[in-house]
Amino acid sequence: MEHLVGVSEDGRSVHDLLRHVLFLSESAIRRAKWSGRILLNGEPVTVRTPCRAGDRLSFLPAEDEPLFQPKPLTIELRIPWRDERLLIIDKPAPLASQSGRNHPDDSLENAVFSYLHEPERFVYRPVNRLDKGTSGLMAVALTAEEQARLQALLHTDGFGRTYLAVTDGIPEAERGVISAPIAKAPGATIRRVCSPDGKPCVTHYEVLRVSGNRALLRLRLETGRTHQIRVHLASLGCPVTGDFLYGTETDELPGRFALHSAEIRFPTLEGDAVHVVSPLPDAFERLLERG
Repeated sequence: MEHLVGVSEDGRSVHDLLRHVLFLSESAIRRAKWSGRILLNGEPVTVRTPCRAGDRLSFLPAEDEPLFQPKPLTIELRIPWRDERLLIIDKPAPLASQSGRNHPDDSLENAVFSYLHEPERFVYRPVNRLDKGTSGLMAVALTAEEQARLQALLHTDGFGRTYLAVTDGIPEAERGVISAPIAKAPGATIRRVCSPDGKPCVTHYEVLRVSGNRALLRLRLETGRTHQIRVHLASLGCPVTGDFLYGTETDELPGRFALHSAEIRFPTLEGDAVHVVSPLPDAFERLLERG
């Protein structure tokens, strides 16, 4: 985690920037300062060190360490399946999956913290993640062992994920496979593009319904790259409806876009097969009705 110190931040201490710009917890800072994991321009520093404009402040997290002080967020969580090792949560949208600089207080991480009655040694262990604007099923492990077990299955047939999307435009073929590498767009931090220099990505799609110039698609991933479905569908000329980054934002979907994690399949530690389904959101039905 890095931060380039701006002109308006000149003279502020390392501690001040870590707490109030990067939003790190006091406990995370305290542990890091004794182990040389706080750097200024590549060199270990004390938290009292003043920063100058143009300095590069770096924080190196320890493995499995919460970076942000968890804060309770009381919202109704739909949890269609759970056991003592795992939660399957039907995430609403828009809601960030994990706390970060832009969402230190309003994230699924904070909501899980509340749901578990604010445990003193809380560690958030998502198995898969969804974009803020994507709704649907997410797996959150309650133990480090379960997180590691399921993440090892994540991009195999052992952990199946199916998505539903409404698109602006209709694919030429009723079903197909999009195999196109994805890379960061030149000069961008978030936006991705299909590029021969990118990482291999494979998305399977099937058209379930057509209404006017919109289509409802079922999608299955072989890989799990950032924004994979959104980039691949945009490359077909059929971006996800409401996708501000790869298509066109719409008032019909405030704060989100028409992508939904609809199914998850995985085995329990005991070998039992679990299949969890989340229905198509009503907002997607209304999009299709309007065509």
